[in-house]
Amino acid sequence: MAIIVDDISRTFHEYLLLPGLTTKEHTPHNVSLKASIQRHTASEGAKISLNIPFVSAAMQAVSGPELAIALARKGGSAFIFCSQGIEEQAEMVRLVKEHKAGFVESDSNLSPDASLLDAVNLRKRTGHSTIAVTERGEPNSKLLGILTSKDFWEFKDDLSRPIREFYTPLEKLVLAQEGVTLQGATELLWKNKKECLPIIDKAGNLKYLVFRRDYFDHKSNPDELTDNEKRLFVGAALNTFDYKERAKALIDAGVDCLCLDSSDGYTEWQAEAARHIRKEYGKEIIIGGGNIVTKEAFRYLVESADVDFVKVGIGGGSICITREQKGIGRGQASAVMDVAAERDKYFKEKKIYVPICSDGGLNSDTQVIIALAMGADFVMMGKYFAMTEESPTNKITYRGRLYKPYWGEGSNRAKNWQRYSQSDSDKLSFEEGVDAFVPYSGRLGDKVDISTAKIRAAMCNVGVLNIKEFHEKARLTRVSEMTLVEGGTSTVEQLDRIPSDRG
Repeated sequence: MAIIVDDISRTFHEYLLLPGLTTKEHTPHNVSLKASIQRHTASEGAKISLNIPFVSAAMQAVSGPELAIALARKGGSAFIFCSQGIEEQAEMVRLVKEHKAGFVESDSNLSPDASLLDAVNLRKRTGHSTIAVTERGEPNSKLLGILTSKDFWEFKDDLSRPIREFYTPLEKLVLAQEGVTLQGATELLWKNKKECLPIIDKAGNLKYLVFRRDYFDHKSNPDELTDNEKRLFVGAALNTFDYKERAKALIDAGVDCLCLDSSDGYTEWQAEAARHIRKEYGKEIIIGGGNIVTKEAFRYLVESADVDFVKVGIGGGSICITREQKGIGRGQASAVMDVAAERDKYFKEKKIYVPICSDGGLNSDTQVIIALAMGADFVMMGKYFAMTEESPTNKITYRGRLYKPYWGEGSNRAKNWQRYSQSDSDKLSFEEGVDAFVPYSGRLGDKVDISTAKIRAAMCNVGVLNIKEFHEKARLTRVSEMTLVEGGTSTVEQLDRIPSDRG
């Protein structure tokens, strides 16, 4: 007969945190939300960490370039979805990496013989108003000058005339030599009251551009997550079919983190894929595995696949119906606690810490807090981000309210049959996700600010200042149905819910 696990499958909804002693040092300002995303030893500590414990799901309706940029600027990371062509996914990664403030490689370049009309069309295509004028009209070519919208009037000047008659020549520009630090470049911009600083090599070839606006942009987002070159951090998903070609293309595009995306990651295919990527690209590339819900699966991926982090959760997502369709899964709270306990056991044995990510089953900020308290290092969310302005879908209006489309990777709409082992067919035999709509919630930055404020406040109530302490000191209590009723607002009338008598 089947083995019956003598345990009830629990959800985050069934628990509350008990407060601990809050001292004078326990203020939100002192709380760090840094979360490791890469395996590390006890002595060395994490080399790479998220600045907030949020990552977005590798889904078509969630993680596009715009959302990846917005989330990295707040300190988290998106995972660009792999249910698309390899080059299309790599291009999304490139868009994120090229967006970053700092030393930017120019993608708006013209030769001096180009016309003003060429400049106008290039500006419309790229959205960039600063155009580098180079000898060959290419990046890494000899810099001759800079053309901006201040150098000509689109609706007054003859657009057929060459830009050599309009651009600001090299001798009138403030320049810096390759090797200058970002701080040094910023100082030059400030002292000379310039908007853009070209960086050239010894031969006079254009290498980078540094912009004044990027300095203010960075100061407005102090938790911004960047790589060693000050480019925005971005992750991407892989499947276990074309991972060799896909991983190479993504790494060439500059991806910082790869995650094998599967509804069930406890497989030899995933271990084989992870081992190949590790052998080809070494320890520098971050590799995530999953999804899993048991301690045995955690051990398997950590020891057999050498992954950096493990995603926990099967069937808990708001648009996932794997549990209904196949009877596979586990309550998210039980899964996180079981895997977190095994992670801590592994750390004691090997002195190696492998972070875990709680993926799915998060329907409120409170449940994010509970997941972190139970042992998750960071959380992956789909619906939360699908609702934002920056998600890839268009807003629609229904009954006077704004919504955004949201569908699961296991739905027919996603056409992501490679993620699911259902049959030998190249299509889904049955759906494991639904196609739906979620209420529009506004800008990602505003939403994340509210969520992280709640997490910091809760951690102060518990008496901790970082996620590691949260794991160690949090105390949780099970709740009854009446506890949930008592904690709500069922005994009062809320003003915003009282019907209007004016029709």
